[in-house]
Amino acid sequence: MVDFEVVSLPDADHVEEGDTAPDFTRPLVNDEYWEDASLSELTDEGPVLLVFFTMDGAFPATYVWNELRDRNWDDGRNVTIVGLSISDPYAHKRLIEERGMDYRLFSDPQNGVAEEYGIANDLDGMAGVSEPRPAVFLLNGDRTVEYAWVAEEWPDFPDYDEIEDAIDGL
Repeated sequence: MVDFEVVSLPDADHVEEGDTAPDFTRPLVNDEYWEDASLSELTDEGPVLLVFFTMDGAFPATYVWNELRDRNWDDGRNVTIVGLSISDPYAHKRLIEERGMDYRLFSDPQNGVAEEYGIANDLDGMAGVSEPRPAVFLLNGDRTVEYAWVAEEWPDFPDYDEIEDAIDGL
């Protein structure tokens, strides 16, 4: 059994359903390489499930990506699934390889995207260091948020069946 303390997170003024999600450009990593890409490039192709997660290697990140991989939502559905964390492209490449993931991950070491989305989480005892709190945003082709979930405690995980229903409802 993993031994950890559940911690309540402060209230967040985050992007909500019906809002237009902020656009951004960051390195987008797959199992072979990375290149700068914008969120709007992805949503121009159709709906996007944007998954914010803690840094690579943390158990919540491993759990979330194993769950998403096993549910295989992008197979036969019109949705692109991408992640975003503060981890650098090299760490993302390792996570993708180790987890056997077909998903691409945005690298945002300065955590600026989480700031724009209202989900930055300052790490205790580390001055000036933050990461995104776990969050999931389902965006349609014009970046309107169709579904939003943001963690209220750490660790916290989304209701995966609820996300699947939202994807199926597009």
